[in-house]
Order: sequence, then structure tokens, then C-alpha cells
Amino acid sequence: MTFVCLVTLYPFVYLIAQSFSSEASIYAGKVFLYPVEFTFETYKIILSKPEFFQYYGNTILYAVVGTVISVTATAVISYPLSKERLRLNKFFIPFVLFTMYFGGGLIPNYIMIAKSLGMRDTIWAIVIPGAISAFNVILVKTFFSSLPGEIEEAAKVDGLGVYGIFTRITVPLSKPILATMVLFSMVGLWNNWFGPSLYLQSKDKWPVALYLRQLIDSLGGTAAEAGASSETDRQIAATIKSAAMVLTSLPIICIYPFVQKYFVQGMMIGSVKG
Repeated sequence: MTFVCLVTLYPFVYLIAQSFSSEASIYAGKVFLYPVEFTFETYKIILSKPEFFQYYGNTILYAVVGTVISVTATAVISYPLSKERLRLNKFFIPFVLFTMYFGGGLIPNYIMIAKSLGMRDTIWAIVIPGAISAFNVILVKTFFSSLPGEIEEAAKVDGLGVYGIFTRITVPLSKPILATMVLFSMVGLWNNWFGPSLYLQSKDKWPVALYLRQLIDSLGGTAAEAGASSETDRQIAATIKSAAMVLTSLPIICIYPFVQKYFVQGMMIGSVKG
């Protein structure tokens, strides 16, 4: 287990070491576990840009709104599918599974979202299309199915209706799986750059992942151009990828320990029957 932990952590340690090292030491292959010729130059230049914090705020907005929509929609769809007594239960489940194997493709999706639905250059083009995942629906459905039916029967005796049982009984008992869905959704939205690159025309609406990717593209090749850039540009070009990954991953890494126990429990409960 110690070996597995070391192998898992080494890439993160290496990225952090590179992000604080000088360009010459990186190209010389001297950086492994700790920074060589320690410098804050890359972080200073990235964080000195006022638009960086605007993009970070956009990312937080997209992640929070998208996660709320995704988790709510997934729970609402999964709850009736978990009730085998409902007449059309087995009729709708194949439609959910169908979306796991077949899709319209990139161009039809773009036409539908940008043209037909008119979501281009809006937050809804980022948070709506991927809000519901068939894989997540199956996980939540399985969890809901594992909850004792006697609890709902007792709630009915006490006078609760369908909506009352769902909001006051099922949802509170489903914190592990819902926390897992929050983690899945938030990580996906936080790291999403391809969707925004397609649908967001205004730069002031970009998420930080797209901004950092554009920064890497614009400066990544400058170090290879001999004499074509300043020392500052070469320094950024040498460490920008590592610094970008650290800045992008840090918030999710900080959140993960708080939901890790729910993640394990949510993935295991209901996955094994017998």
C-alpha cells in the first residue's frame, strides 16, 4: 500500500516541484522531488493577470450551478426508476441505458445546443448538456433500491406523500451516493474546457481551465524559439504546464478529503447484493 501511495503521489509532487523550478533546471533534467533554483516567477505572472481571477470565478459559478442541476436531475430521475412496482419502470430503463452506448455526435449536438436551443455563449450551454449521466443514474438507482421499503411504508402511515417521502426520507438517507455524485459532477465541470471552447464566444465568460489551456498554447512554443522571446517568456514556457495543473487541481484536491468517506460508502452500498 505504501508503494501504491508513493506511485500515486509522485506525479503531483513532480508537478509542484517543476512549477517552482527554473527553466534551466527543468531542461537539464534536475527536477525530481523538490524544486531546483526555487522561483515564484510563473505564479507571479499568472496571478498578476486580473482576468485570471475572473475566470476562476466563472469556473466556480459553472461548477456550483452545474452540480446542483446535475445532482437534482439525477436523483429525480433515479427515484422512480428504483421502484419496480411502477408500471412503466422497465419501459424507461432501456432508454437510459441506450444513451450510454449511442449519441448524436459532436456536430448534431453543436447544432442542437447552439442553434436550435439558442444556448450559445451562455452558462446553460455548459451546465445543461451534460447534466444527466446514464452511469450516475444507474448508481443512484441502485442505491435507492437498496433502501428498506419498510421505511417508506411507515412514512405513508404517518401521512407523507410521494414528494414528502422523497425529500424527507430518501434524500437524507442517500447522503453517501449524493455526495459521490457531487464529486463526480464538480470534477467534470471544473476540468471542462472543450465545451466552453465550442460554445463560449466571449472571453469574459471563459472558465479557468480554458484560459490556462490558451495560455499554454500561446506560450508553450516560445522556449523553442531561440532568441525570439524574453527570459520571462522562456521561464513561463518552461513551467506553465506544471503551474497550470497545480492551480487547476488544487481546489478539487482540497475538497476531496471532506467527501472521501461518502465516496467510498456511496460506491459500495448497493453495488453488492446477497
